[in-house]
Amino acid sequence: MAILLADTANIFWKTHRVFRGYAYLPHSLADEPVLFVIRPNELDIPGVQYIRKPEQIPAKLEELGMELPATLGLELDELPYSQAIRLQKVFPGAKVENVSVRIREARMIKTPREIKLIREDCRKHAMAYERIPKLYRTGMSDIEFQIEIERVLRQEGCLGYLRTYGGMMEINMGSVLNGANADVPSPYDFAVGGGGADLSLPVGADGEIMNPGTTVMVDMNGNFNGYQSDLTRTYAIGDLPQFAYHAHEVARHILRELEHIGVPGYPVAEMYQKAVSIARDHGLAEYFMGHRQQAGFIGHGVGIQLNEWPVIAPKSRHRLEEGMVIALEPKFVIPAVPSKTHKPVGAVGLENTYLVTADGLENLTTTPEEIVTLID
Repeated sequence: MAILLADTANIFWKTHRVFRGYAYLPHSLADEPVLFVIRPNELDIPGVQYIRKPEQIPAKLEELGMELPATLGLELDELPYSQAIRLQKVFPGAKVENVSVRIREARMIKTPREIKLIREDCRKHAMAYERIPKLYRTGMSDIEFQIEIERVLRQEGCLGYLRTYGGMMEINMGSVLNGANADVPSPYDFAVGGGGADLSLPVGADGEIMNPGTTVMVDMNGNFNGYQSDLTRTYAIGDLPQFAYHAHEVARHILRELEHIGVPGYPVAEMYQKAVSIARDHGLAEYFMGHRQQAGFIGHGVGIQLNEWPVIAPKSRHRLEEGMVIALEPKFVIPAVPSKTHKPVGAVGLENTYLVTADGLENLTTTPEEIVTLID
């Protein structure tokens, strides 16, 4: 079976660059691709075949002495319907198969080159986070705070673009969630939502002033080289109720337990159940992974896209494998301290990016995990 890649993320995965066109793999995902490029018109790499439209591909293959495929794999989960139909017509004699799942499975296991890039991404991401406490000023809105964080991330080399999988996953450079906004449901499948600044992008910071007694959860983009890293830390405006600090420590405890059991071969569904069990044992189940709307996962794969496989969820069939990169994000949303106040506190918890090694999980985002109090 030959495979024709058209999706930008998959083309980047196989070619280490982005172009408009197609990467043709003659027999399998392991093959070196033939690049059929529409734009740019001066791509300085060997083996490029320039085309104006995909209908030219069969003739180009024949010029290269390559047989036309009997079976053609297409990314039918990603392609628009019209493009999928068009590409099928380009190879009228070929049987078409959907290879989207096969590609997502293959991309779960990172190559040494990919691991090197993700390590560098995580290092720069953590360096930027260490500058966050100095960015706070009394009376700031969450959007103003996020803008300052974005500036620092860009100074460290962040590309300013967060690539995600799926049509219902949209976000800007990340999420800053303050106080009650952390409990606002979002249509997107993030662990914690937020109302956003406009109905056109209903997620994240909403423009409210960050007031004392609330938390600020920072979950910002780490794309420095085409690969993502995921990192969340929690900050406090003034003093928080003890209940919030307790919940945060439970989140840290969950991470330590998942690090302990997270060895190759371990079912990721059992990692999810372990996290839920710890939250329940500490009386925090109603706050775990959201309150008004709870997420059905506690982690996910990370790579070219932020939300890759495996998803650390109760029905996942995946097991940890050496070379996977995953983010684990135990979080709690506290609308109000029980029996004490009706004032919303916000989100607590954290997120680290891990490499699955032969010995277990290696944390690639090594920066302090405690709640930091922001002081002007």
